Amino acid sequence: MTETQGVNAMECKLVPSICSYCGTGCGVLFEVIDGKLQGTMPMKSHPVNEGKLCIKGWHLHEHINSFMRLKSPLIKNNGRFEKATWDEAIQTTAQRLSSVVERHGPDSVGVLVSAKITNEENYLAQKFARACIGTNNVDHCARL
Repeated sequence: MTETQGVNAMECKLVPSICSYCGTGCGVLFEVIDGKLQGTMPMKSHPVNEGKLCIKGWHLHEHINSFMRLKSPLIKNNGRFEKATWDEAIQTTAQRLSSVVERHGPDSVGVLVSAKITNEENYLAQKFARACIGTNNVDHCARL
C-alpha cells in the first residue's frame, strides 16, 4: 500500500497573477489548496517587485474568500436590494444613467476611478466618461 492510498491527498498549486491593489503590477503567486485560494506570495522572478510585496499585497487573497463579498449584482427596488442577472443590472444602470444625463446634462455625472483597477481599466473609464457621457468630471483616488 502506498502512502496516499486510503488517505485523501491534497491538491496544491501555485497560480501566477498580478496584484490588483494598485497600478504597480507586482507579480504574485496564489496558493490554491483543494481548489480554494489560501494565500498570496511574492513572485521572486517578476521584474517589477523582484520577490517583494507591500502589506496589502500579502493579504490580497483575503477579500476573495470574504463572506461580505458580493457574488451577484443587486438592484434597489422600493428601497430594498434584490439579486439580479448581469443583463438586468447593466440594462438598469444604462437606463438610469441615460435618464440623469437627459434630465440634468452630462456634467451632472461624475466618474470616480480607482487604484485597485489596472491603468488600462482607468483609461477606459475616463474614455467612457468623456466620449460616451460627455463629461470631464473624472477623478481618481490613488491613496491606498
